[in-house]
Amino acid sequence: MNNNKVKVNPWKRRYVVLMMEVIGRSMEAASQVDRVIRGEVANLPDRLMFEMRVIPNGPALVMVKTDAGNLRYVGTSAPRKVDVAMKFKHLQHAFLVFSFQESTARSFANDRILLDGEIAYAMKIVRCLNRMESLILPKFIAQRALKRYPDLSLPEKLLGGGRIYSQVAKNLIWG
Repeated sequence: MNNNKVKVNPWKRRYVVLMMEVIGRSMEAASQVDRVIRGEVANLPDRLMFEMRVIPNGPALVMVKTDAGNLRYVGTSAPRKVDVAMKFKHLQHAFLVFSFQESTARSFANDRILLDGEIAYAMKIVRCLNRMESLILPKFIAQRALKRYPDLSLPEKLLGGGRIYSQVAKNLIWG
């Protein structure tokens, strides 16, 4: 019998699972403390729910815009139908993005991600992801993760990243 299934490295799967949790929690915190991200989120519809998922049954992260106007990390499964879904076609494609070997924009261009939902909302979400990554990642890593690294001053990067990391800790401790 010919088995056409591609064997997936279990360590890559664990890494993608971990990174999705880190990104979900970091996006939640960033939407609470960064003015640029708050501005992007303000332009999303209330209670918009989006997910980033590896299909068909891979790791996922789900977020929702709250009534307070920020993003909340819901976890790995959506309690209702999502409004926007970014779906990696294979775990290896997600691994390339989450290991900073390929930017999200390059992954879209290489036809590695499917989008279900309004493209304008997805673009806002990707801009939030890019901003968050530019603040919390070291520049040499963020440059690999982003299509274009923004012009950030050192104080802006350090203070912005520090605020996000601090808010992640607060959210973990006080829910």
